[in-house]
Parts: sequence; structure tokens; C-alpha cells
Amino acid sequence: MSSTGLAELTDPTGLRVEANAVLARLVSDDTGRAQLRDDQWRAIEALVAGKRRALVVQRTGWGKSAVYFVATSLLRRRGSGPTVIVSPLLALMRNQVEAAAKAKIHARTINSSNSEEWSSIQAEIAAGEVDVLLVSPERLNNPDFRDEVLPQLAAATGLLVVDEAHCISDWGHDFRPDYRRLRTMLAELPAGVPVLATTATANARVTADVAEQLGTGGESDALVLRGPLDRESLSLGVLQLPDAASRLAWLADHLGELPGSGIIYTLTVAAAEEVTTSLRRAGYTVASYTGRTENADRQQAEEDLLANRVKALVATSALGMGFDKPDLGFVVHLGSPSSPIAYYQQVGRAGRGVEHAEVLLLPGKEDEAIWQYFASVAFPPEELVRRTLDVLAQANRPLSLPALEPLVELRRTRLETMLKVLDVDGAVRRVKGGWTATGQPWAYDAERFARVAQQRGAEQQAMRDYARSTGCRMEFLRRQLDDETAAPCGRCDNCAGSRFSDKVSDAALDTARGELNRPGVEVEPRKMWPTGLAAVGIGLKGRIPASEQSASGRALGRLSDIGWGNRLRPLLAPQTPDGPIPDDVAQAVVTVLSDWAKGPGGWASGGSDAPARPVGVVTVASRSRPELVGSLGARIAEIGRMPLLGSVTYTPEGTGARPSRTNSAQRVRTLHDAFTVSPELAEALVSADGPVLLVDDISETGWTLAVTARLLRRAGATEVFPLVLAVQA
Repeated sequence: MSSTGLAELTDPTGLRVEANAVLARLVSDDTGRAQLRDDQWRAIEALVAGKRRALVVQRTGWGKSAVYFVATSLLRRRGSGPTVIVSPLLALMRNQVEAAAKAKIHARTINSSNSEEWSSIQAEIAAGEVDVLLVSPERLNNPDFRDEVLPQLAAATGLLVVDEAHCISDWGHDFRPDYRRLRTMLAELPAGVPVLATTATANARVTADVAEQLGTGGESDALVLRGPLDRESLSLGVLQLPDAASRLAWLADHLGELPGSGIIYTLTVAAAEEVTTSLRRAGYTVASYTGRTENADRQQAEEDLLANRVKALVATSALGMGFDKPDLGFVVHLGSPSSPIAYYQQVGRAGRGVEHAEVLLLPGKEDEAIWQYFASVAFPPEELVRRTLDVLAQANRPLSLPALEPLVELRRTRLETMLKVLDVDGAVRRVKGGWTATGQPWAYDAERFARVAQQRGAEQQAMRDYARSTGCRMEFLRRQLDDETAAPCGRCDNCAGSRFSDKVSDAALDTARGELNRPGVEVEPRKMWPTGLAAVGIGLKGRIPASEQSASGRALGRLSDIGWGNRLRPLLAPQTPDGPIPDDVAQAVVTVLSDWAKGPGGWASGGSDAPARPVGVVTVASRSRPELVGSLGARIAEIGRMPLLGSVTYTPEGTGARPSRTNSAQRVRTLHDAFTVSPELAEALVSADGPVLLVDDISETGWTLAVTARLLRRAGATEVFPLVLAVQA
């Protein structure tokens, strides 16, 4: 160690003065009064003077980013290499780059949205011109990056920072397998390179797990700094409203009363789009921010919120971590997250730089169904994992996700997550061209997966308890994060009384009901066969011929929306007995048909390119709801004064087959020979000589409609218009 380093260890006063000066630049303080918090200084001292590893668990807004930016500046002055920050979201990366510039720190990012800059960024790193490199956790296992860039980066790194480190732990609410690859990078770091992990949302179990994953658990000199999690600026409250229309009406009536601009969180993309449309009609300037939002539109929405050009972003958890707007005045949840830790993290976006911010939870009856859906995509059972490993072992080449998907019963996103876990565990490896099996022994940790599932159930119960609690809400959340200093806050609705009425105006309620009860969702047709069908013996590939496609269809609603979804979910639930179509649902379907016929491109629109009017109705055979589907088809035929031509029925081979609910290729494989058009139906189609309505109860993936429409087109239907009660999206 240099004499300078020895002096700093024995008398760090000069180093702290230098650190405070960097902080002043970071926070744009010209008065010279900016001072690091004691724990901020302890972390910086450990990293810079002690070259130690540190885990910092502190509330949102505490200043965790100041720790690694100040430490970076001090380390760079002492000749250290660049800081590498592993950061999970583009929004967070953008904030961090801007913050670094204030401290005269040159930061660059390598992520999925700037691939055209990667070569020049790597050249800048090699030239020593980059102080901070931000990378996504997914980049750590990109073959080119992992094999060519990462070893050089690990050798040159002066400080490794793991932001949002709770993502490392599968006990946490936002586990990401790619984060666990950091163990490899840690193992390759030269001795004496400091490491900092930061998070605002880790209870004691997650903290211990993160420490172990990072290697800090075995380091006798590792520093863990865990502070109180109270947010003095936040006033928490819950409003129990009877239904989705009342919650939407409450927003229309009261959004203007909330301070400044803020975020309205929803649980699904469909709900975010519904709420955005409704609030715009009510006269508010709002924008939608979801996983479906294009990157450029996301960036524009972030900028509009930062500049207070919108009253709110209506967002899913895509805006969960890292978005930094110090004067954010409110966070409203339209629907309850399944974890109090996730909830604490999201509400922590508000009130970071203002004295008071409002936080409101408006729970809904549909929340439980949405929790169950997300729980259903947990780590697969052992037989599916073993099947995947066997397929990879038997292949004589790497298999890409599209090539592997048809061979296993897993949807692509779930398959990819599983492979990442197996990769970290050493059972598979990602290489150029796809994935290969390593042949290393691997054990399915069923006990741990069961414990994690049990923990998820406990978190869901905690959110139910939070919504019903008569005690201090901030204290409740802090205790969920194992904050031993938790005490009544004196600010929440239970401590100080509710600041908002749960009353809604008749006009707003009528409008909301009209919007949510407005039936009709477009059902896009499948136009391309899934890749890899040849591998499972199906000779279909590429674009579905126009002469065999269905037309655009309609559904009464989405199962995930907060309007008709609330009516359709119990009707189509597996435990609901089969029965005739309810009158209110049938009447709504008639409304959908009427709007469809008269709308743009409808057969009653009068346009020169309008399709011919349907001349008959065909139903899809149903194992679980034959009476529901049959009665729906009959009602449509009766009201539309069209003949009920018949049903696409199951073949003997398809009678017992159950379509895969996981990936498209496996679903098409099962459906391909499962249906048939009887000679009687084929004759009726030829005699009718026109388009038909194809009626089913639900479209989960669109492949049942695609396969049955193809059969009808080939049997003589000139066009097929799908009509279903619900779509899964």
C-alpha cells in the first residue's frame, strides 16, 4: 500500500474532506456545506482506504449512489481502473449517467438499446477515458461480452458496484438469475478490488442471502451497513372502494388534488392502457409506461414526468426500480402488489426531495387472480428441467431458444429464465448459437423452491393484512423489511386520519362504468407458424398463406383488464360449472358484434373494401364448456338471423389431447391433428358460400383459432371472423 493509503487509514480526515468536495459537485452545492452522512462516509472509507467489500441496505433517497460516485472519483484519482456498475433498468442507467456527469465523472453504458456504440465504448475503456461503465446483468452472460470483454474488464476494474442487489436473491421479490453470474466476476477480480452492493428493499433473509451470493458472507472484514427505513416525507393511506369503476372514478375526481406529478401503478399492461385512456378522456395529461412501450416512448415519458409535463405516468412494474425524480409528489397503486417489499420499493419513488408526498393503495378484487397468474410461472417442476437437459445433451450442436422451445413443454420466457438458473448452477452454458449441456451433475433443489413458494404466499398474506390494518402503515412495512427501529409514523391514515374521501361523483362513476363496460377487444390473427415445427414432425413453416388465415377477430374483453375481465374471470375459471351463456354476457357480445359490423373495416361500414357479411356461425368444440360455447353460438345465430352451420369437432386422436399451455410450437403440434371439419359442415360451408363467425370461449395464444380457421378456409369458407368471450393477454 502507498504511503498515501497508509496515511488515509490512520488519519482519514483529509480523505473525508476530499470526499465531501466530490459530494458538493454531485449535488450541485456551491456553498461548501454538503456533508456525507456518517454511514455514507463509513462505506466510502471502507472502499477507498480499506479496499473492502460492503453491503449497504438503506432506504430510497438515502444517497446510495453518492457512495459509489464519490468512491469512484477518489479511486480514479489514486490510479484505480474504472468502476463497473451492474444496473438492472435503462431508466436507472440514464439517471446514473446524468448524476455522474455532475461530479465530472465520465460514465458510459452497454445495454440492449445502444449496440451500435459498443465498439466505441470498449475503445474508450481501453484508452482509460471511462470512469464508470454501467452494464445490465443480462450482458454478463452474453457470449461475446462474457468471453472477450468481461475478463479484460474484471482485470482492470477499480470498483465493482452491484445496484439493486436484492435481485441476486431468489428470496427477494424481483429475483433475476443473471445477477447470480456476479459470483463468476467476483472470483475473477484481482485481490484488493473493493466491491459495493446496494439496495433499499431487503429484509434480513434477503440481506443474508445477498451477502452470501456476493461472497461477503465469508469475508471477516466485510462491512454491512443497514439503516432505518422510515421515509419521513411519505403519508401512506388505503382506500377501500367497491369495484373497478369506483376506483377509476376516484382517480378522475381526485387526481388533481394530489400534489405535483406522480406515478399510478397498475398490475397489468391492459389495466395501464385502460386507466391511461380513461384519465385522458377526463382531461388529464398522462402517459402509459409498460413492458410493451417502445424504448423511445419510454424515454420521452420519463422526460415528460421529470419536467412535470404530465400529471402522472400510468405504469406497470417496468418503472419499478431506480427512476429518480426528487420532487415526485405521489404514488397511487390501482391494485395491490403481491409483496410488501415490492410495494415499499415502488412507493419509495415519491418524496425524495420534498417535505410531503402522498401514497395511496386502492386494492381490487381482481388482485388475487393476477397474483396467482404470476405465481404460475415460477421455476418449472423437475421433470421439465430434466427433459430440457436431456434434449440439450442429445443435441450435437448448440440449440437456440427458438430451436429448443418446440422440444420442451415451456414457453420461451420461462424457458430462458430456467436456462439462466441452470447456467449459473453449471448444468448448461450459453455459447454462440444457443445453449449446450455441460454434463456436470445437477440436483433439483425442491426443498428450496418449496420454501420460496411458501415465502411468496406469506408475502401475499402480508399485503392483505396491510390493506386491512388499523395500525401504523409505515411501521407495518418497515417490520416486513425487518427494520428493528420501526415505530408509529404519525403521518399515515391510521395514525393521523385519512386525508382523502372515498366518495366519488355520480358523473365520474357513470363515465367509468360506461368505459369499463364498453365491450370489445380486437383479436389479432396469427400470421406466422412458430419456428421449429419440423423438429416435432409438423410440416408447417413461415407465413400462413392468406387463403388459410383468419381475419381480425373480436373478444368481449381481456382476462387481465379491470372492466370485463372482472366479469369473465369467474365465468371462465376452471372450477366454475358449465352452463348456458348468461344474459348480460350474451347481450354484451351482441354489442361487440354490432360495433364490429359498423366500425372501420366492418361488413356494415359501407366502405368499398368492407368484407361480406357473415353468412353463418361455427363453434369450436369444447371439452370443459360445451354448453357455454354451444349456447353462445346459438344465441348469436338467432339474433343475427344466420344459420348455425355446425362445430369444428375433435378427431379421435385429439379427443384426449391437451394443448400445451407453455409454448407455441408444442401447442400447434397438439392442435394440428386434434380437430376436423365433418362432411356435413364442409357441405354447409360450400352451400353458404361466404364468411363465417367462428365462436369459442377463450383465446389463450391464438393457435386454436388459427388451426380451426385454417380448416374452415380449406373446407370452403371464404373468410373466418373469430369471436371469443375473452383473450388471455
